[in-house]
Amino acid sequence: MHQFEPWFCVPALIVPALISAPAFAVQYLSLEQAQKALFPGADAFEPAAFNLSPEQRRAIEAASGVKVRVNQVRAWRAKQGGKASGWVVLDEVIGKHELITYAVAIGSDGTVHGVEILDYRESHGGAVRNPKWRAQFHGKTAGSTLQLDDDIKNLSGATLSCQHLVEGVRRVLATHTAALK
Repeated sequence: MHQFEPWFCVPALIVPALISAPAFAVQYLSLEQAQKALFPGADAFEPAAFNLSPEQRRAIEAASGVKVRVNQVRAWRAKQGGKASGWVVLDEVIGKHELITYAVAIGSDGTVHGVEILDYRESHGGAVRNPKWRAQFHGKTAGSTLQLDDDIKNLSGATLSCQHLVEGVRRVLATHTAALK
């Protein structure tokens, strides 16, 4: 007969391998839900995904001060009654360790109409979903400062998520100027 060791006799090196980190990924909105939240009056969203040219990448990086990590732009033109009312751009940034998927609505006038968080995968910092925090982006343009602790307030416990979302919105606005206008 085989006798098992009690659980407290398991070597210390094995215990951490037996304990898994909890998963924190949360999908708050689908793309379609985000589009309707950002442009509630729109009756159509036409896909306009494309790859940036090297010239567009350089222009975006120079204008935003943020590196372009992915060549593909995922954008949809919002339309109401057949008339263009703006763009929804889907993007991702790193929070602290994981990706944050978000969408930015840019009106025909080049101003931010809203920011929605679709997927948040971090264990901390989810306060960036707070509507009051996201409302700070309303009316911002490619010419706005868009700096954390300057025109966008930081959230305690979410500094990296805040910083990277601010940089991401700044990059999306530069992308609008360089490739979507």
